[in-house]
Amino acid sequence: MKKILLALLVSGIFLFQLLVIYWFHVTYFEVNVVLYSAIADSLIASFNTVILLVIWKKSKIFSFFEKLQLAIIWLLVGYILAISVPTLIDRSLSFYILEKIQQRGGGIQLGKFEEVFVTEYVKEHRLVDVRLTEQQQSGTIKIENGCVKLTNRGELLATFSRVFRKNFLPKRRLMMGSYSDDLTDPFRYSVDYLDYKCH
Repeated sequence: MKKILLALLVSGIFLFQLLVIYWFHVTYFEVNVVLYSAIADSLIASFNTVILLVIWKKSKIFSFFEKLQLAIIWLLVGYILAISVPTLIDRSLSFYILEKIQQRGGGIQLGKFEEVFVTEYVKEHRLVDVRLTEQQQSGTIKIENGCVKLTNRGELLATFSRVFRKNFLPKRRLMMGSYSDDLTDPFRYSVDYLDYKCH
């Protein structure tokens, strides 16, 4: 029982540190990619808490293996939180829809949503700038002479994504009252516009 209580206490210290480090990071430092920044914060908080375990006399009740397990748990919790909170809110179209409805007084006409996305969402969230920056920082694209090109890593990820989408996304997905497989091949009915291709 004593071990469990101490493990919970130290885990609470980890979570507190993580929140403080994250807040300090996003408030006072430059952030290139929200996900990578949040993961770095969780690594720092995990490292600090492991140091605490090593130097704190009360933590001697834990074996080396138990300390290792706690460190792994903190890393996993940090990773889960990095994806589930700041990254999700930063990238989520679903949260944008909720926020936009709230901003517009609690309701938007259904027929106007496409217009909202085209004229407001892309501009308000600087969608193109943010996504291109993230892709550059991830090493999946390069921009040369006004042309955005895939790197080898980008080509590999795009191929993986297409294969996964086609074979492992739902074939009968509910969309506005009917089931469809449209999102397993979203380019199926896409028109090949030649005017924006790089030569």
